[in-house]
Amino acid sequence: MTLFSRKPVTKDYTTRVVRMHGTCNACKKTFDGSTSLENYYICPDCGKYMTVSAKARITMVVDEGTFEPWFKKPKDENPLHIEGYEEKLEAARKKSGASEAVTIGKAKIMGETTVIGVCDPQFMIGSMGHEMGERITAAFERAIEERLPVILYCCSGGARMQEAIISLMQMEKTAAAVKRHSDAGLFYCSVLTDPTMGGVTASFATLGDIILAEPGARVGFAGPRVIEQTIGQKLPAGFQTSEFLLEHGMIDGILERPFAREHLAYLIRVHKTDRSVAKKFKVKSLEPIPDVYEEQISAWEKVKMCRNGYRASAMDYIDRVFTHFYELHGDRCFRDDRALIGGLALFEGMPVTVLADLRGSGVQDRMARNFGMPMPDGYRKAVRLMKQAEKFGRPVVTFINTSGAFCGVDAEERGQGEAIARSIMEMSGLKVPVLCILIGEGGSGGALATAVGNEVWMLENSTYAILSPEGYSSILWKTEQRAEEAASIMKLTAQELYRLQVIDRIIPEYGGADSETADKISEVMQACMTAFFKKFCVMDGVTLADNRYTRFRKF
Repeated sequence: MTLFSRKPVTKDYTTRVVRMHGTCNACKKTFDGSTSLENYYICPDCGKYMTVSAKARITMVVDEGTFEPWFKKPKDENPLHIEGYEEKLEAARKKSGASEAVTIGKAKIMGETTVIGVCDPQFMIGSMGHEMGERITAAFERAIEERLPVILYCCSGGARMQEAIISLMQMEKTAAAVKRHSDAGLFYCSVLTDPTMGGVTASFATLGDIILAEPGARVGFAGPRVIEQTIGQKLPAGFQTSEFLLEHGMIDGILERPFAREHLAYLIRVHKTDRSVAKKFKVKSLEPIPDVYEEQISAWEKVKMCRNGYRASAMDYIDRVFTHFYELHGDRCFRDDRALIGGLALFEGMPVTVLADLRGSGVQDRMARNFGMPMPDGYRKAVRLMKQAEKFGRPVVTFINTSGAFCGVDAEERGQGEAIARSIMEMSGLKVPVLCILIGEGGSGGALATAVGNEVWMLENSTYAILSPEGYSSILWKTEQRAEEAASIMKLTAQELYRLQVIDRIIPEYGGADSETADKISEVMQACMTAFFKKFCVMDGVTLADNRYTRFRKF
């Protein structure tokens, strides 16, 4: 979902940048400095992203006049005394106008104060030597002292050969600094640009709380030439691009340059707001809510309603209940599972983490989302985002609508059972408020994986069961033909589960959860959420986790 509209760089920005020429590497067209900046150094002819100097990047991203550089010229420029290295450094300084391969300082982005670092591709291809590592490490240390987030634009050809093993030590040093910054509860966002390779990829560049990448950026540990020469493997088209990484779960999203300022400012804001704002929430008065605690239709009819393609999806409620939903992608291991989505959103100005099963709309979308049946990658993404929410004190809200976790060879090969178990375990101990809402089918362990809440709600005609009525019938009576009878005895409706105290609240559907009733349902949902947050957001982390443990311990 696009949050921000494209805005051109103003004339004030143009006058602040060094007049320079930009050349498109794809179509070879050359543009003067002002034209390049006005187009964000994106070729207007072919759309290719051109490389950007550190100075131009800072000009495009930070508020005018706010950048305060932190570091001076390095003292020890040639730690291994490699012949000709000083001359190369001097040539790089003249070419780039920078003193090192990374420029770092404090600045404001749309009013939000942050530490920002930008690697410069014009300085020895952004290769990492001891001074670059020192600047990045010192920046994280100072950010901890000043309680500031860090934004790093990464660009590098890898380790600096002239510094050999000393260059490799920067990987360990910078990664350790990122860890300390993270342990301090502070936000770090890395933005991968073209190219980001080698030791930079295997250290600070891929350790962000949020990892974004520019379109078409080349990102990888070993370059294509090294891979082909080492193992003789022919690489697929699009290999090691930002789009490839997104599909394979390694990054959170693609960041287009025209939207960079707005996206980065939003991410900084949403990672610093305290959930204590929930104390000031006011519960909206609603018209009389229908009594939905008694059965109106049969269990089997409810099963069929949940499976109806016209039933409102999680996105229908997310768009109405929250503002500024910002989807985050990937499990950081293997893939981005589109059957289980997650991201950041605002509820009455309070940041929350939202997770949701999505079945998709239309044949192609349903297939892409595996008909709402998550793979292990989906549950691992959920765990990643829940732990991130815990770090920053954000409540977690989940929307559940799945017939169950996907059962197949590839799911088993990647550890489906362990992924579900891990999600249940980690969710049970989260030290933030957790609210879980079943909006359609709640199928077995696949639903349970994201249903460990301080409270669990169900829509009036949703279901929650050990497995499908067809599966239950097959196991119990060796036939699927008695599915309707099975539904009647499984205790799978919201009303039956409320009486069993499995759930805490039933949300009315006003005749059926579809596009016509989604507004009313969302209004009730929002009012109930306000009361939930007022109750649970004042609790400390230990109390929240104990509350959740006690809730499920009684069963």
